[in-house]
Amino acid sequence: MGISINTNVAATRAGVYLGANHANLQKSLDRLSSGKRITEPADDAGGLAVSMKLEHTGKVLRGTSYNISNAISFLQVQDGILESAGKIVSRMGELQGMSTDVTKNSTDIDNYEAEFNDLRSQLYDMTKAKFNGVHLFGDWKTDAGVLQTTGAATNAADTADTTLSVVMDESGTTFSIHKALLGVSLIVGQTGAQGATALGTADTAEAAGVDYDHDKDDDAATAATTDAGLIKFSGTTNTDEANLEDTGGTDHFTAAAFTQALENIATLRATNGGQVRRLQYQLSNVETQITNIGAANGRIVDVDIAAESANLARQQVLVQASAAMTAQANMSNDVALMLLR
Repeated sequence: MGISINTNVAATRAGVYLGANHANLQKSLDRLSSGKRITEPADDAGGLAVSMKLEHTGKVLRGTSYNISNAISFLQVQDGILESAGKIVSRMGELQGMSTDVTKNSTDIDNYEAEFNDLRSQLYDMTKAKFNGVHLFGDWKTDAGVLQTTGAATNAADTADTTLSVVMDESGTTFSIHKALLGVSLIVGQTGAQGATALGTADTAEAAGVDYDHDKDDDAATAATTDAGLIKFSGTTNTDEANLEDTGGTDHFTAAAFTQALENIATLRATNGGQVRRLQYQLSNVETQITNIGAANGRIVDVDIAAESANLARQQVLVQASAAMTAQANMSNDVALMLLR
């Protein structure tokens, strides 16, 4: 190869290597400082696309985890009130039984009834309990199958939902949890977890003036023989529906009514427990998915510190070597000057 002054090929080639090695050194520094293998799309376009989708799925699942956790909290608060309601119903049954004691005078019975009425009012207050503004037991005035004061020709006119939908996974699959209908469960003679079917059957069986307010009293001139009334004390009739009392007619109350009401509450608690267990299993599943998706995404985007540290040392040596050789190549023109002397 000839010796020239205008073009220093050796210096040019050494400069190219110096630039490439310096770029690689900068890339290694970027990766180690960010902790990511992919610092720009050009590093791994396909891997970046997969990573973005995995990150999105992880975020959706994290939101789903929060939803499920809040639903579990809702049901746990609900169950706490149901447990107290069961204790109250048991006490009310005890009071009713003690009031039939032949040794009790009218003052004693009045005292029992005063406590009974206080407990009944407490039960009513429980049915209106809310969790962050959401009715735990359904809104008596709006929710289907719950005590209400107005209605059209059929219960179907009352269309408000008595369930809450919980998103269970990233695809949007939902699971319905119930607003346990505590008020309905306290109606004498009603069975089932929600009681709405039994109420609807009783209402539609009545003639004109049917019981659209679900108080089990026929408002027509002829009273239905199946009227049971709501839980109240010792056969008296009242007009205060708001306090879980009958609105008139004959009270067909028996001691077995408290057993039935307690069984209804037990069914509500069992339903609640089953729903909580379902949500807990799904929460565990979602948390596992979040962990695994995070690990999968990490294998795509996270830098291997050990390997990249070794690469950094290599690039540092190459940069220093290429810089030295560029300097040496630039001195090759001295040979041409020596020939010209």
